[in-house]
Amino acid sequence: MTESLDLEDIGLTPFRSGRRTSKLAIVGAGAVGSTMAYAALLRGAARSVALFDINAAKVEAEALDLGHGIQFMPMAEVVGSDDIAVCADADVVMFTAGAKQKPGQSRLDLAEATIGLVRKVLPALVEVAPNAVYVMVTNPVDVVTYAALQISGLPPSQLFGSGTVLDSSRLRYLISQHTGVAVQNVHAYIAGEHGDTELPLWGSASIGSVPLLEWTGSGGSGPLTAEVRDRIAHEVVDSAYRIIEGKGATNYAVALAGSRIIEAIVKDERRVLPVSSLLDDFHGISDVCLSVPAIVGAHGVGERLPVPLSDAELAGLRASADAVRSVARQFGF
Repeated sequence: MTESLDLEDIGLTPFRSGRRTSKLAIVGAGAVGSTMAYAALLRGAARSVALFDINAAKVEAEALDLGHGIQFMPMAEVVGSDDIAVCADADVVMFTAGAKQKPGQSRLDLAEATIGLVRKVLPALVEVAPNAVYVMVTNPVDVVTYAALQISGLPPSQLFGSGTVLDSSRLRYLISQHTGVAVQNVHAYIAGEHGDTELPLWGSASIGSVPLLEWTGSGGSGPLTAEVRDRIAHEVVDSAYRIIEGKGATNYAVALAGSRIIEAIVKDERRVLPVSSLLDDFHGISDVCLSVPAIVGAHGVGERLPVPLSDAELAGLRASADAVRSVARQFGF
């Protein structure tokens, strides 16, 4: 009698219907949360996506609408509920819920209402998904991230903020527009607060392998002079306000930035991203959540890169730290 073939004996893994799949939980089914679910599904960032929101009709409708399009995406399942148990055993939790930013309102003005929401929801989330990596997306993200660490008791590697991943994308886009070089070949970061005191790290930026400060121009574009750099930096800061004034919310680019963070975690990419994390003697800066280039993977945020800073950049980063820290202190953190 012929013996049955064991797939594992020849190096193949047999299909097991009960095997663990990657799970993404998104807290908040508003413009950012629902668009982030859409972006993550399109990119195949997770096999299971759970939406949680206190508005049952809204979250169930968003999940149903997304589910109807699964045929045209990488295979996944989508569920939505006002029961926090929907987030159980998530690998990644993206916290997008918070007060909506109004035209002319700064991100820091949002702090009180959003921190109150974090106090109410986060402990229950940690209870159902204790091993998840938590990414705070709601604004003001640096203050909220610092508060969330204190409220949750999670280690600083396991909870961090989306930080200036989007701002850095805006910076690269504007540099690309000026130089005529593909944005994928522009390497530059925004550091500091995700807000008015953020700063571009011009000294470490490059276009291809050419240091940005040595760029002389190409295809009719001129060099990135101090005047041009200042204009770009101001436009990065102001762009969110312009978008909010025109359409009420930013959602597409922040959702794509968030999905990039999700992929880095789920796929353990160890990708360098400027996320907002608790700093410990980063160029002498401690006890504040700010964005600096850091390695992001399956265990959350790891090593912060020792980026060389000019005197002006270091002064700007310290000023940004002071601004964020002072707001956090106002709320008892």
